[in-house]
Amino acid sequence: MSQLTRRRALGATATVLTGLVLTGFARTAGGASEPRTADPKPHEGHAGHEGPQPFSETFRGRRIEGAPSHADGHHGGYAVQIDGEELHVMQNADRTWVSVINHYETFATPRAVARAAVIELQGSELVPLA
Repeated sequence: MSQLTRRRALGATATVLTGLVLTGFARTAGGASEPRTADPKPHEGHAGHEGPQPFSETFRGRRIEGAPSHADGHHGGYAVQIDGEELHVMQNADRTWVSVINHYETFATPRAVARAAVIELQGSELVPLA
């Protein structure tokens, strides 16, 4: 008969926590109201779909805005601003979004990217790319 030891209990706990993280049930800190990673709506270009919708709101005291843009194709066709300064965003091949502020973290929508950037900036000004 096998007895439960501290080593086995810790191993089982670590296995469960790893499984939760890998399946996306664990939430990261930050307070953004949209999921950090999620399967976004169907890719723009499909019949009857328009892509990410425009937004304009105040989030944590900062003005964030986003709207479709066709000025520069590598931006994913979407422009985001924080307090009037451009936040460089890109859409990945899997339809998630990243920014220069959170380049290694993906988000479901440009709005979620903007909110995460505001959180990460912690009140600092966004400096435009040269």
